[in-house]
Amino acid sequence: MRLKSAIWVSAFLRRCMVQGIFGAVVKKGAEEAGAVHVIVNHLDGTCHMLGPAPGEACDEAGERRFIAEIAPPRSAADAMALLQRRMRFDPDLWIVEVEDRKGMAGLEPCA
Repeated sequence: MRLKSAIWVSAFLRRCMVQGIFGAVVKKGAEEAGAVHVIVNHLDGTCHMLGPAPGEACDEAGERRFIAEIAPPRSAADAMALLQRRMRFDPDLWIVEVEDRKGMAGLEPCA
């Protein structure tokens, strides 16, 4: 069984806070099943954007699966432009942004 999107986002942001990583919800989506997109801002003008992986929503361990949709040297503005286009088709999606200079805020994109 998959966690509701609102619970997953809350737990993810709490885990980031414990690790000293600032994060915030940019756009709140559907509480139960909205697609979650995470922008990892590296605070140097570049970012990663992770989105839901195609196929199974969760792996064998029950963790959400993500794919890297945008990788550096792209900017957060590029990520938001892509998400603005996606919101026309899926108004229920979530956008979460975290600031992590060193990594991916604990998320690992699948291959």
